[in-house]
This record gives sequence, structure tokens and C-alpha cells, in this order.
Amino acid sequence: MTPTIGIDWAKDEHAVCVLDPHGAVKAHLTVPHTREGLAALCRRLAKLVEDPAELRIALERPNGLLADTVVAAGFTLVPIHPNVVKASRPRYSAACAKDDRGDAYLLADLLRTDGHRFRALQPLSDEVRALRTLVRTRDALVAERVALANQLRSTLESFWAGAADIFADVDSQIGLAFLKRYPNPRSARRLGEKRLASFLTKHSYSGRRTPKVLLERLRKAPLGLAGKLEEQAQGQAVLAYVSALRPIVARVRELTSLIEEQILQLPAGRVVASFPRAGKVNAAQIVAELGDDPARFQSDAQLAAEAGVAPVTYASGKSRGVCFRWACNKRLRRAITCWADNSRHASPWARDVYQRARARGCDHPHAVRVLARAWVRVLWRCWRDGVSYEPALHGGALAFAAA
Repeated sequence: MTPTIGIDWAKDEHAVCVLDPHGAVKAHLTVPHTREGLAALCRRLAKLVEDPAELRIALERPNGLLADTVVAAGFTLVPIHPNVVKASRPRYSAACAKDDRGDAYLLADLLRTDGHRFRALQPLSDEVRALRTLVRTRDALVAERVALANQLRSTLESFWAGAADIFADVDSQIGLAFLKRYPNPRSARRLGEKRLASFLTKHSYSGRRTPKVLLERLRKAPLGLAGKLEEQAQGQAVLAYVSALRPIVARVRELTSLIEEQILQLPAGRVVASFPRAGKVNAAQIVAELGDDPARFQSDAQLAAEAGVAPVTYASGKSRGVCFRWACNKRLRRAITCWADNSRHASPWARDVYQRARARGCDHPHAVRVLARAWVRVLWRCWRDGVSYEPALHGGALAFAAA
């Protein structure tokens, strides 16, 4: 009979517990997080069964090098959420004591007794893994860009507010080029319309505002009261932020191009991108978290729970409460709610769902989640069937149009 395995992940070494079908401990071992350590673990586990796919391994993390190694060796990986492990700990110890060996045993025994409740991890295709890497890297760089841009704007507003307002975005290409050339008011004393026009031409400015209008924006803002030395120091701070932002902005632009190119090469990407205002980057963010296995979610309710757009209900006797869902894929929630918020500007049905939620007293984030839950029903069906979104086949949109 096939044993069950529990592995408690750690940075330097992993605790492993092997249980027989009756719950008796067959082995306790510690595996170093090294190439040889992981290879030795796979060799030892492979000796327990004839077919590696028959051996089920419980792990709290569904990703990372350890999880990838287990899946690559052909074993069946079953992720168990840390909250489940925490809630199950009193089942094994009244004192709720915690140690690595104990957690490895707990994971193995949960898999033995309640394995039917947990789904095995389905590995992603290489294309989706590549897309996920690009998307998450871009998201991380965008977060860094926003943080640095906010610090740059705050610095400018303290001594030269006009430079923060002359262009729409302080971290745009033209905005960063301007600040590199004119980091403080003293460097822009001789800046006139002709010099500004020449600068704009050199840096391929879009031409939405004339040099005269831009110069007025620069000069009507209040001037700082910094002394000469402080102004020079502030200018050096501006140059430091600019030098940090420029490569990040360039890399974000390059990653965006790669993502927009790759998303339409995936069937799931074409399905998600067909929805109103999904966009290529937003569609890539959704697909990167959904994956490309239509059987991953058995129902739209399961997908809504994973995406965090369905609330959690607590009911006991006469008391009943509906609360925000904290345990979910937060990246997927951000991606789907962003799309839902944008969709109401292109879809009359989506706008009506949002407005009715607002009329019931929901604030904006809550109303967006309500709309996202409605969209998830349609998204799940299209994703499962592998078909693009067609407004003419959307029952909710048709009913709204006929009303």
C-alpha cells in the first residue's frame, strides 16, 4: 500500500515524514536545501513505490524550488494551505506545540486522512510559467517605479513645485529627461520658450502642450525658499531619483512589449483578452494566475473564491455574518477587479451591475468585487469551453439590453 509524505519547508533544510496507510511513522528525516540533498530525497522517495505518480506529497507551498523538484521527479504534489495546518494543530496536541518534525507529520497525516479534500497540483505549461515570470517581474518593477516617483514628486514639491507639474507624469520619459537637464530652479533660470521648444523636439515630445503653456505651468507654481546650498543638495537628490527611475521605466516598457506579444499566442490569453477592456497586460496578469488548465476550477464559485471576489459567510443559529475574503490569490484578485472596474466603461451591462451595487450602499471597492463576481461566471464558462467572449451570447447583457 502507498505511504503518504509530509514535508515542512524551510530555508536551509526540510523536515520529511513518511507514514504508512495506518498512520504509523515509517521514517523521519531532515534534508538540506542543496542540489545533492534534494536529489537524494527524490531517490529515496522513488524507492517507496513503483510509479512515482502514485506517491502523494503534502507541502504548504505550491511553488518554489522544492515544489518544482518534487513535480519534476514525477511525484504528485498536494498543496495544503498554512491556515488549514494551523487550524488542525489542536487535533494533534492540546498545547498546540509547533516544530518542524511535528508539522511534517501533521501534513502527512492530513493527507492520509483527509486527502480527498485537497486537489493535487497541476503543473503549468512552460509558456504560462514564462508569462507568469514576466508579469510578476513587471508588477514588481511598476511598484518600485511608483514608490520612487512618489518620493521624487515629494522632493520637488518641497523646493520646486513647477517641475513636478510641467508634465502629466513625473516619471514619464520626457519628465525624467527634463529633470536630468534642469534638476533645480537655478539650472532653469535662462529657460525660455525657444530653449524649451528645442528641448522638446530633441526628446520627441508628443506635442500635446505648447512650449508657452508648459513654461507657464513651470513658472506659476510657488517657488521654494531653500538657500543656495540646500537647493544644490535638493538638485542632487532629484538627479539620484532620476538615475534610479530611468532604467526601471525602460525595463517596464520592454517587459510590457514582451507580455503583449506573448499573451496572444496562448489560447487562454486570447479568451481573456476578448472581454471588454481586458487589455493585453491585464489579460496576461489574469492568465498568469489562472494557468491554462480548464479543469483546474470545477465551478465558477470555486474560481470566485480563489480570486477573492466572493465573500465568506459565518452562520450559527440565529446569527449570520458576511465578511470580506482574506484567504485568496491576491494577485488574481487585483487583476480581475482591475479588469472589472475598467469594463464598466465599455459594457452597459457591467455599468448597470456596478451602479445597482452602489445604490444598495456598497462602496466603490465592494461594488467592483460584486461586478467581478458577475464577470467570473462568464469568464469561467468561456475559459472552460475555450471560446472568446461574444456579447451576443451573454445572457445577462442581452436581458439588460432588452429591458
